[in-house]
Amino acid sequence: MAVRPVLTSEYPVLRQKAKKIKRVDGSTEKLIDEMFESMHAANGLGLAAPQIGVSLRVLVIELPKDEEDPGSGEPIALINPEIVKADGEQFGEEGCLSIPGYVGMVRRAMNVSVKGLNRKGKAVRVKGEGLLARALQHEIDHLDGVLFTDRLEKPEDLYRLTETRERVPAFHQGGAASKPAPVKEPALG
Repeated sequence: MAVRPVLTSEYPVLRQKAKKIKRVDGSTEKLIDEMFESMHAANGLGLAAPQIGVSLRVLVIELPKDEEDPGSGEPIALINPEIVKADGEQFGEEGCLSIPGYVGMVRRAMNVSVKGLNRKGKAVRVKGEGLLARALQHEIDHLDGVLFTDRLEKPEDLYRLTETRERVPAFHQGGAASKPAPVKEPALG
């Protein structure tokens, strides 16, 4: 397996709708394995195939283990995911491996139910709330060519991270963005 570099926002593949996988086979499983490996190497919580240059509808997520959330810490791989139910609302911070050094305040559904296929091609449903719901929505956005910055309600909701992890408004009165610091903590894909 190989760790693939995570593409940043200037790559056109990140703005295209990814193609559905028609048949799950060994190459799909290999892609999923490489996605998990690449996500871990980049210190991410989730990754969509377009972020490694593959325009296919595949995502992986692995949230940190949380004693109060029995489903946390389990790796999730979904092929051709589709949100079938969403409710509630959360407004919180998101980062992205493809937009390093920035975070933004994004409104998302609090709970989602997603249908798709697992790595063996079996139909599955994943229910997520809170951070898992946010991660599922974020990664599915990538499959549709949408970045979290497209979901910002106003420019002032985007922040640059300094080397000490301080959040600094990315846009000043002149509208120019400031230079980001390298990201070391986990980010959504």
